[in-house]
Amino acid sequence: MPPKNIAPMSAAKAPASLRRLFDEIGTVDHVGIEERVAKFTTRSLKKQSKVFGLRMAVSMVDLTTLEGKDTPGKVASLCQKALTPHDEGDIPPTAAVCVYPAMVKHAKRHVAGTSVKVASVATAFPSGQAPLKTRLAEVTAAVNDGADEIDMVINRGAFLAGEFGRMQDEIAAVVEACGKATLKVILEVSELESYDNIRAASFLAMRVIRPNDFIKTSTGKTSSNATLGNNQVMIEAIRDHFLATGIPIAMKPAGGIRTAKQALHFLVAVKETLGDEWLNNRRYRFGASALLNDLVRQLEKERTGAYQAPWSFSEATEGY
Repeated sequence: MPPKNIAPMSAAKAPASLRRLFDEIGTVDHVGIEERVAKFTTRSLKKQSKVFGLRMAVSMVDLTTLEGKDTPGKVASLCQKALTPHDEGDIPPTAAVCVYPAMVKHAKRHVAGTSVKVASVATAFPSGQAPLKTRLAEVTAAVNDGADEIDMVINRGAFLAGEFGRMQDEIAAVVEACGKATLKVILEVSELESYDNIRAASFLAMRVIRPNDFIKTSTGKTSSNATLGNNQVMIEAIRDHFLATGIPIAMKPAGGIRTAKQALHFLVAVKETLGDEWLNNRRYRFGASALLNDLVRQLEKERTGAYQAPWSFSEATEGY
């Protein structure tokens, strides 16, 4: 069965605008998706393959703090953790640190000149309930302060009302405001009500963003976030869009991925659906700060042969 909050919906009961879109892009085989992702959890990676996958997953993490009590000092600690996840074992840095716009300049100071990017949530994250002018001003401010990447939330109300042009126009305006910064478009899948809607929203977003911009599952602020099921719906949409247009779109599942075992299942899904070209942090990310320490712990186990106590590792900020 689909995960909580993602229930099958008959295309015949969808609004007319959605039915037209479903006719164009196809609907989702809900049972097929669940059977497919169940198989991913049966794959077993051993020894060198497991170490390779764990290191890759570390390099794909967007290490995140999104709290009202964030301070420059807390962001400095986050950046140090991103740059050096562990003192032993030659573990790679994470892909990015993700912070609120007010913290971008502080993060940039600590990671400038490194491979770690500064990402910032914007557009009235997580609700998106602010005038477009305000949302765009937030994007512009974050980019001017040095953000390399912007994570925006779509207007879910416009999508559910069938106002697809409005939704796409707003995404296109954010693309323009981003300039050279990479854009990640958050669908907030738990509020889209069905796998068919997730696929539809994915296509609408992909048609107005640029090559190697991202679509992203969740803000991490709702009751249901990234699952293998909704990840699979989105990466299959990316595959179908790429086959039709030749335009590669990147993917970021966010929220609820807490263990190394889960992360490896997601990477198996990517490899078997999109191929090796997506197995890098330019085209796939994890929005899962709580995941990092378990990845490091598993790498240390592979290196030393013994599990270390969880408190042996510096604490990752509890984001997403």
